[in-house]
Amino acid sequence: PKVFLMDEPLSNLDAKLRNQMRAEIIKLREKIDTTFLYVTHDQVEAMTLGDRIVIMRDGFIQQIGTPQEVFNHPANLFVAGFIGTPQMNFFENCQLTKSGDAYSVTVMGHTLPTAEQNAKLAAAGAESRTVTVGVRPVHVTVGDEGIDAQIDVSELMGSELHLHMTADGKDVVAVVQTANLDANAYARHTAVRFSFEPRLIHLFDPETEKNLI
Repeated sequence: PKVFLMDEPLSNLDAKLRNQMRAEIIKLREKIDTTFLYVTHDQVEAMTLGDRIVIMRDGFIQQIGTPQEVFNHPANLFVAGFIGTPQMNFFENCQLTKSGDAYSVTVMGHTLPTAEQNAKLAAAGAESRTVTVGVRPVHVTVGDEGIDAQIDVSELMGSELHLHMTADGKDVVAVVQTANLDANAYARHTAVRFSFEPRLIHLFDPETEKNLI
């Protein structure tokens, strides 16, 4: 056949067998060297198996691209929240401010210069406005500076620690590497602070939900 159609073929397998079968399908595709059209709700399968991903919502295509393109440059809020585990953090009612040729964004009272993204914002014709800021959990840094938060749940995932925090009534998730980590450093109800690099954030239009850059 010139095209193989697969409709969630691994959905009824346990986690271990699913991992093995993903590898087998990859090897099979390389051996046969033809087109596979693979339908899945599992983003891990999509990211690992697909050369190109088509993300759909209610029957409409939201974005088409390589796994890396979709992950690094989601077209809108839906794609940004769908691709990536844990899900991207979204901060609503943030303020994007333009001052001359420079921009800054204010998140929960903390203002960050967006120097690395100024050229993209200028090219997009962005003006001062309200935006929704998106930050992936792996890009959230927990330390001594930044926004005040409290840890609600700490999930040990082996090499990673998933921290579910509350900041001013909002849920925020951060991923911390466990290498050389004190087991009690992030216990429940611990007060912490978090921050993120402006170059790693995403800015979305609250009305159209489209990525501004």
